[in-house]
Amino acid sequence: MPTQCGVFHETYASDMQWRPTTTQRLRIALVLVAVVVLPFVLSTSEMRIANRVVVAAIGAIGLNILTGYTGQISLGQGAFLASGAYACGMLMVYYQLPWPMALLTAAFVTAFIGGIFGLPSLRLKGLYLAVATLAAQQLSQWVITNWDPIDGRINGRADGALNIPNSYLFGNPDWRLNGNEYAFYALGLVILIVVVIASSNLFRTHIGRAFIAIRDQDIAAEVMGVNLFQYKVLAFIVSSFLVGLAGGLTAIHSTAISFERFSIEVSIEYLAMIIIGGLASISGSIYGAAFIVIVPELLRTLGREIAGTDPAAIREFNRILPFVQQGVFGAAIVLTLIIESEGIQRLWRNVKDYFRLWPFSY
Repeated sequence: MPTQCGVFHETYASDMQWRPTTTQRLRIALVLVAVVVLPFVLSTSEMRIANRVVVAAIGAIGLNILTGYTGQISLGQGAFLASGAYACGMLMVYYQLPWPMALLTAAFVTAFIGGIFGLPSLRLKGLYLAVATLAAQQLSQWVITNWDPIDGRINGRADGALNIPNSYLFGNPDWRLNGNEYAFYALGLVILIVVVIASSNLFRTHIGRAFIAIRDQDIAAEVMGVNLFQYKVLAFIVSSFLVGLAGGLTAIHSTAISFERFSIEVSIEYLAMIIIGGLASISGSIYGAAFIVIVPELLRTLGREIAGTDPAAIREFNRILPFVQQGVFGAAIVLTLIIESEGIQRLWRNVKDYFRLWPFSY
């Protein structure tokens, strides 16, 4: 079976292939088979976790485009997720838009908001830009908690959250997206595949190369003719569009949404996803999303098995669980930075390189 041991392309078409070797294509085929078979082997509760991974992966890819590929640090991920979720929910509630139109419109609304908060990126970088994006988090929290149509208040009466109407896949009542985990998985998986293909090909274009040039050395990029302001704002727009998609899917998957689901902790979790999974890597975004979503569920399951049926032990477990999860996340980030700064995707690449070069060590 041919493997990639060098660059031997003889045509432009061969050079531009996304997966040029048979081994790479086989791996992609196996992954597609695995994700298609997944609903047939998982329970409903496990499918709900899988759906959370799918949504988180879309949002993580959006953040990685901004932070990993363009070098623009953002702490406003929760705000942009909230923008997509509330825009989608309000369009469905107040304007009775069909969910596909509401989802796409919410993504464009979030892209516009992201572009506005990306305007300071020309003058700010590093931690200063991170603080500027943190303002988006605080501003969105204030708007959501004080504007009646957003926070679920009707005629001054608070009802706690924005209730989302039922939506159906292909109009089939049996495929309710906020009630049938298998139906939502089909939708989320298709969107994730499209996002992965589009994002991977983005960095084969002049736009993606401009993003990378800005990350590596923005002054040199500007000298070579890259318009820093244009491409930095564009990075915010593209990133926010994908994050808005994730937020809209969160709304469609829910019966009600409230701001507690989009707090600053969510922004930190998404940063952890791309750090643990691997910066500047589309596949790393998916690995990191799976890690951050699945590990807390594993800890919860393990704790319940240890606690058993003792009420006192269960209460104590529920009390310490958030601290254990935070400790595991922190340890995972530190170990990633110490052991392999490029994250899970680099570890997987090392495994592939080992088998590609075996039995030779070079």
